[in-house]
Amino acid sequence: MIWPGMGDPTKRKKTLRFLAITAVIAISVGLASTFIQSYLSTDNPLKACINDRHTPYRITAILEIEVDGQRADIPAGIGMEAPSCHRSMYTLTNDGTIHAEWIEEYPFEIGHFLWIWDFPLRDMEQSKSAIYVDGTESPDFINHPFQDGLHYKAVFTSKAHDESKDSDFLPPEN
Repeated sequence: MIWPGMGDPTKRKKTLRFLAITAVIAISVGLASTFIQSYLSTDNPLKACINDRHTPYRITAILEIEVDGQRADIPAGIGMEAPSCHRSMYTLTNDGTIHAEWIEEYPFEIGHFLWIWDFPLRDMEQSKSAIYVDGTESPDFINHPFQDGLHYKAVFTSKAHDESKDSDFLPPEN
């Protein structure tokens, strides 16, 4: 089979030159985009490593997570991806204490920590989930500001959760 543009030698040259130029342009755009994004994210506290930065703004709070009625552990070492990269939101222990630090005051949110942790928020039923701040439900859900000294409780219901297993099907007590 002869591909279109490959039969005549002059057409073949033009076609191959066009494909080569297109490939060079596509690769150039991809590399330029990668370098520009990495340059612009150097001052983004959610993506930058803070190992070599002076970070006077520091806050700490406690987060509990409950998924389908079961307490979920928050492991130590979240935000510590490699010895050379320490993120701005991290955990040192597995007791739910979250630390956040940056070079200046920054409006951290609970959702930022869940994003750094790679918490499977897409697998959760957001209409049945809630964030409680010191015992009061937040209307902002995961966009609630992360503030120093507060106690957060995140209650999530997964999309795969079967609520019929939560009830015992006995008649109500009078």
